[in-house]
Amino acid sequence: MESRSSRKMFRSRLDDLVNTIRDEITSGQRVPGEFLPSEREFSKQYNLSNLTVRKGLEQLVAEGLIDKIPRVGNKVTGPSARESGPALIRIGYNTSIPREAGIGSLLEQFHELHPDIRVEAIPITNEHPDVIKQFMDNGILDVITLNYNHYRYFLEKGWANIWEPVQSDPDIYPFLTEAYTSGGEQHVMPFIFSPVILCYNREHFLEKGVHEPDGGWKWERLFDNAAKLAIPGERLGFYYHFLSANRWSVFLLQRGRSFARDDGGELKLNGTPMMEAFRFCREVQEHFPILSENIANGDSEQLFMQGKVSVMMTSYFHLNFLKDSPIPFDIAPVPHFGDPATLLMSIGLAVNRKSPNKEAAMTLLRYLTSYTAQLEIRRHTYSLPALKPAAEWVGEEAGYRPSRFSLFREIVPSYRFFTEMNIGEIEMRMIEKEVRLYWAGLESEETFCARLERLLSAIAP
Repeated sequence: MESRSSRKMFRSRLDDLVNTIRDEITSGQRVPGEFLPSEREFSKQYNLSNLTVRKGLEQLVAEGLIDKIPRVGNKVTGPSARESGPALIRIGYNTSIPREAGIGSLLEQFHELHPDIRVEAIPITNEHPDVIKQFMDNGILDVITLNYNHYRYFLEKGWANIWEPVQSDPDIYPFLTEAYTSGGEQHVMPFIFSPVILCYNREHFLEKGVHEPDGGWKWERLFDNAAKLAIPGERLGFYYHFLSANRWSVFLLQRGRSFARDDGGELKLNGTPMMEAFRFCREVQEHFPILSENIANGDSEQLFMQGKVSVMMTSYFHLNFLKDSPIPFDIAPVPHFGDPATLLMSIGLAVNRKSPNKEAAMTLLRYLTSYTAQLEIRRHTYSLPALKPAAEWVGEEAGYRPSRFSLFREIVPSYRFFTEMNIGEIEMRMIEKEVRLYWAGLESEETFCARLERLLSAIAP
């Protein structure tokens, strides 16, 4: 008798689970594209085993209300929900985007303008392109932020067809639009960008009687002045994230210019100007301490705010770490060896070609690159909007701006994407990983060249 009663209660809980989810989908409480809570959560909520929960969800799959995606979850697909509720789209973004673009505020404004579209923002902690592609293939994301390096990785893998082509905007800087165009199609809409620049503490320069940097500085002059600005045991004259390719690539662009290749297309390093650039990077590192291997959390900028660094190599993106800084800072172009060049970084927006709500996704993309949204970025962050009229806007500032903030306009001729070094993203990732032994003094130049050439030949197209 007790066994029969237990089975009845068991069946009742399972029915409650299935009926509740079905009602939520058909009433529009759960919209297409939304993922259900995990099976483990349902198991706890309804006091059922994971296996039983799975059987109940399989019934909803058979009814066409949800779709089970292996190793991902259960996604709502019911057509009636689309008719009775707002379109749901998901935007995936790098975890730095809230700081660099104020994405939360932009999405709030979008919701006010488009109440018929519900946007779910998903920060992406694992930014490897292979993971991003899996998200796109499984329909988890409708819109995504994508930096130029990731875009090149997708192109090299032949994956560009996962994005919906976009219509170019003549008000966006042409050098950004061209960067995201391949095979006659633009795949990504530029969103924000930044060159690598110098940032310096004006009080330190005044204190030591050192002239502030300008576009004519060469690296030798910077290092000489850094020695004057430094105070042993108290502060460094110059610092940057030595292990970040977004910093040391500046030396490669200026000193090495382009990677040499043989007739077969394989990269050659030994005896080339590019090897001289790697050697220069090693020499620089020998004169300054490496205080952190974390290249993403603004350690350089934190040291700068503490008054521990006088000059740092940084970007407009990372100036956002200084928004609440009491230090009077300004910016300047990076020094050079005679031919000014700096690394250009860019982040764009792409729409998943497989999105079930492609029109809504495109509406969001168009808003985030509109003058209204781009001006918000310009006024409330230090990042540079891709839209030229917004980036070059002049008006009452919402907060502190360094006096030379607009220098980005004057140094456009010096902008270089990393691909201008005759190298691909997959090769660049390999170099970034393998160069550390050489820079740490754990292998000779000859060994480094031979090893890197061998490794790169194995991944050559």
